[in-house]
Amino acid sequence: MNEFDAVQELADALLFEGYVLYPYRASDGKNRVRWQFGVLMPPDYSAVDPSERSWSQTECLLDGDDAVITVRLRFLQAQWRHVLDADKAEVTVLETEDATYRPWDEAVVRTVDITTRLQRFPREVPFHLPGGTETEPIGTAGFLRRTRQPITGTVALSIKKLPGPYGVTRLRIRVENTTPNGSSERVGALRQALIAHHVLVAAEGCRFISLLEPPEWARAYAAGCDNIGLYPVLAGDLVLSSPIILYDHPRIAPESQGDLYDATEIDEILSLRTMTLTEEEKREVRGTDPRTAELLDRIDTLPAEFQDRLHGTIRYLRKVTEPEPVSKPWWDPGMDSTVSPATDTVQVGGVAVGNGTRVRLRPGVKRADAQDMFLTGRFGTVVAVLSDVDGETHVAVALDGEEGEVQRSHGRYLYFSPDELEPMT
Repeated sequence: MNEFDAVQELADALLFEGYVLYPYRASDGKNRVRWQFGVLMPPDYSAVDPSERSWSQTECLLDGDDAVITVRLRFLQAQWRHVLDADKAEVTVLETEDATYRPWDEAVVRTVDITTRLQRFPREVPFHLPGGTETEPIGTAGFLRRTRQPITGTVALSIKKLPGPYGVTRLRIRVENTTPNGSSERVGALRQALIAHHVLVAAEGCRFISLLEPPEWARAYAAGCDNIGLYPVLAGDLVLSSPIILYDHPRIAPESQGDLYDATEIDEILSLRTMTLTEEEKREVRGTDPRTAELLDRIDTLPAEFQDRLHGTIRYLRKVTEPEPVSKPWWDPGMDSTVSPATDTVQVGGVAVGNGTRVRLRPGVKRADAQDMFLTGRFGTVVAVLSDVDGETHVAVALDGEEGEVQRSHGRYLYFSPDELEPMT
């Protein structure tokens, strides 16, 4: 088993975060500005736009100085996909029986591996990805021609033994895009960029020290690490240096049924929205990218029980509920005669507030919600008075007017603490 296999799924999620955005069509405006995470541009473009860097630096801590280190750099290389008709002339759209193809930037996964002992540091490893062109027939309707530009870069490794009695070593990994003569336009520069790059590190012979939660004696060492463009977190026994903020030991939610690429990863919403695409829109999704075609097929055939799993879960309750089936809930308000939300009242300013009481809303006493500015001073009618298991009281209110009618028809109300209400009696 490869030492990085345990984090492969997580690393792939980083690699393809934001790869293509819903509604997953090449013609959609959202997909004309892509690839925002972990991009290392050619240095010529970085000189034009200093907000885009051409290098990144990872610094992490080891609790020893004699180990075999394996570093894996992963990134995407863009390739421009031209659409050709049957005569190999470029066209803006190509229709086949089940798909609609348009020009599009695809991407190829690239990996650079380095294995060496700490004693052999410092070390600089250059890499080169050649350009090229490939042509793929699409039945008898036409062709797809994919063109890649050459990319060059370096991975520089160095160490520093830190002072003190603990034997701590700081490992530095600098990744740099050295591609010459880069484009001055972002779209062109992206075709010679290291896209969504991240670094995996394994150590045989010593262990890594967390920078997020270091032991007390290592806090000063952790504070002295300088990470630029990436940040390292622990992933089991490995280090994952990511362009996206993560905690130590991140993982993919077990309910997830696969990558949705959209950079929001609200699986249920994206899945339901994808199901609403028209047949014409789905044809273009199938022709946009092989990954979106697979995504569409997966969602279209997703069993209902798997879709239900995306609706939400409270994981900490599993250890209570999973060992033995519970025949009935530990507390059922319908069976508790002391609870009656429709008739219970709560005292507010000497007034018994309950179902049917008209109130003015004064939200924000116990919370800071930007939406409260739209509710302050509004009028509504109390629907129910509820108590939670912690003894707190909550008042359900339906707004006056059409909004309140919609809330009543759906049984979904606004909830306030008693001191956020002013009785209008």
